[in-house]
Amino acid sequence: MQIKKQSRDSVTNAARRTQIVRAAIETIAELGYDKATFATITERAGLSSPRMISYHFAGKQDLIRQIVEDVYLAGAAFILERVKAQATSAGRLRAYLEANLEFLREHPIDLAAVTEIGPHLRDQAGEPYSTTGHQEPSVQGLVMVLEEGQRNGEFGDFDARSMAVMMRAAIDVAAPRLRGEHAFDFDAYRRTVVDTFARAVQRAAVER
Repeated sequence: MQIKKQSRDSVTNAARRTQIVRAAIETIAELGYDKATFATITERAGLSSPRMISYHFAGKQDLIRQIVEDVYLAGAAFILERVKAQATSAGRLRAYLEANLEFLREHPIDLAAVTEIGPHLRDQAGEPYSTTGHQEPSVQGLVMVLEEGQRNGEFGDFDARSMAVMMRAAIDVAAPRLRGEHAFDFDAYRRTVVDTFARAVQRAAVER
């Protein structure tokens, strides 16, 4: 019986943490980082007291680190599923680019919150997180796809890391333009990014 109770408690706590994180994402996206206090998050989450947030999170930094982790993990799962379904390096590259941009479009509130959080995020030692640090795992994953394509003859001769950094930049710059007065034709942008990089990595005719 004790084991069953602990299991129920774990499920309840996990559900409450998820509820708090979702409310925090929506509050930060709407009001901005500074106005997203435990009080405003409590109100949006429909909780009785900010102490319910404090029970699950040591402070605001702990909460926003969880937000960033959850959004990045969700994005990684969304992208990986589509990349793994492809049988070629060229297919995996196209899937990676398309899935990244699709995730941005399908999760605008999450991305708005993460963008707002960015300058305020600190690590356990209190040091600021860097944008390049967040991007590095994605850059390394892209490098692996590109180098695989070079080894199997699908891709041409270029510096894989430089190409990966350019691809990440093309993806990341789209996020803030999905909302606000400078919004753009997302479908056209996605096609342009995917087609441009697909051509850029191809082997030249003389190499073939």
